Amino acid sequence: MPTPPVDATATTAWQELSAHESTLTPDLRAWFADDPERATRLTLPLADLTVDLSKNLVTDGTVALLLQLAEEVGLADRLQAQLRGDHINVTEDRAVLHTALRRPAGATPPLVVDGQQIDTDVQAELDKMYAFADKVRSGAWTGVTGERVKTVVNIGIGGSDLGPVMAYEALKPYVQDGLEVRFVSNIDPTDLAEKVKGLDPTTTLFIVASKTFGTLETLTNARLARTWLWEQLGTADDDASRNAAVAKHFVAVSTALDKVAAFGIDPTNAFGFWDWVGGRYSVDSTIGTSLAIAIGPDGFRDFLAGFHAVDEHVASTPFAQNVPVLMGLLNIWYVNFLGAHTHAVLPYAQYLHRFPAYLQQLTMESNGKSVRWDGTPVTTATGEVFWGEPGTNGQHAFYQLIHQGTRLIPADFIAVANPAHPLADDGVDVHSLFLANYFAQTKALAFGKTADEVRAEGTAEEIVPARVFSGNRPTTSILAGSLTPSVLGQLIALYEHITFVQGVVWGIDSFDQWGVELGKKLALEVAPAVQGDAAALAAQDPSTQALITKYLSLRD
Repeated sequence: MPTPPVDATATTAWQELSAHESTLTPDLRAWFADDPERATRLTLPLADLTVDLSKNLVTDGTVALLLQLAEEVGLADRLQAQLRGDHINVTEDRAVLHTALRRPAGATPPLVVDGQQIDTDVQAELDKMYAFADKVRSGAWTGVTGERVKTVVNIGIGGSDLGPVMAYEALKPYVQDGLEVRFVSNIDPTDLAEKVKGLDPTTTLFIVASKTFGTLETLTNARLARTWLWEQLGTADDDASRNAAVAKHFVAVSTALDKVAAFGIDPTNAFGFWDWVGGRYSVDSTIGTSLAIAIGPDGFRDFLAGFHAVDEHVASTPFAQNVPVLMGLLNIWYVNFLGAHTHAVLPYAQYLHRFPAYLQQLTMESNGKSVRWDGTPVTTATGEVFWGEPGTNGQHAFYQLIHQGTRLIPADFIAVANPAHPLADDGVDVHSLFLANYFAQTKALAFGKTADEVRAEGTAEEIVPARVFSGNRPTTSILAGSLTPSVLGQLIALYEHITFVQGVVWGIDSFDQWGVELGKKLALEVAPAVQGDAAALAAQDPSTQALITKYLSLRD
């Protein structure tokens, strides 16, 4: 049995935080007025990021108690256990070593876990991926007709899709001219049909990303893509012709080389990773092959360097100045003491439009748990719903609820100072206008607008209440110079470590995901009923049976 986690609710810090919360009346206006150094003291550097925590609903006393909580639950020891490769994923008896994926070549001391030379293995796979990426980018890799690749289609789901597609969208300015990457994940046949629409099969390369090469959605889509390729190429029905086409138009990210070969992919064109890499933590592994092709090996190395810079910060910075630790502890404060249920991530950078969706898997699959790592029930609420959209779109959609609703919604605002496409409108820098919204929104959320201020604008008394903003809505502001590959890596690693910190406080295993299994298993059992098997239909519960019957009656 694993060593039980410390019950956070039984610590002195937790009791003191509860007492502190019961007497605390947040007043950001007064706090800033009374403390001219608040913004300076609570704004911290993290590699290329500047992180302003000053508009959060905390005093110095709150922060001190949260840091005491981190000490009492053993956060430092748990972090070191992860970094050295202890099997902290206890339900699967695995190490958790996504941080090893971005250790630079030649890092010392070398990392050896369970007899495995981690650094050597990681660099070998990365080098293999880089060599392949160079071949595709240079045109040395060609399709079966000798044409160079113009479109890469990544077929995966979950971590094999969300990370690569988010990063590709974020780094589009770095994508090589003449190359495009598309992503297929949903087993809904519409997804594949739309993604291959208009493609030339002679210039299309498919990447099938599945560690076990057995994921239902991914393998179904891969077979459909293979059939599309044969049909579009007019490949002869003989096995030799079909295998030749697959060998030049399909590669794999998988460790199941026998299944890769059975599909028709040359195992030498399969890029591996390890069971100590969870899918939602894998974009910086060979799961990122499509990204490495798009932005090139040098860009991908810069991407990894960004991750590593944050890893180094977390491992070496005292917790009082440790940005991911502080942000994780703030989330604990909001969820467990102030009753927040959701967390908004609001990038004021259009290229980050898929970042909130990426964080949904990272945070909610990691910390959506109701038992602790020793199998005992959790002792407090865990997890929160992460969501968001890019600014300023969200301002015209859901910001009303954040500003004037009855729910507390902590929000992270992310922006870059230098746009990829600087444009002017009548001599006005549009990016400056855009970021004026970024600054104004956190100001409005923090400080609000009083009834007297509304009246002073000449507002009719009967509508004064509707135009009052309470303020004291917590935000964190994250600002970078530009959205480079390194900065993107830093942002991802920041939230990885935030997620880790929360999991440690809650005493849960943030690295398994058994909650996704039951639905997948039942889908296989229900499938015969959906396909017309009367006996299988009769075995379903009345609601499912009625729904399937209706579906069958509607199906052409």
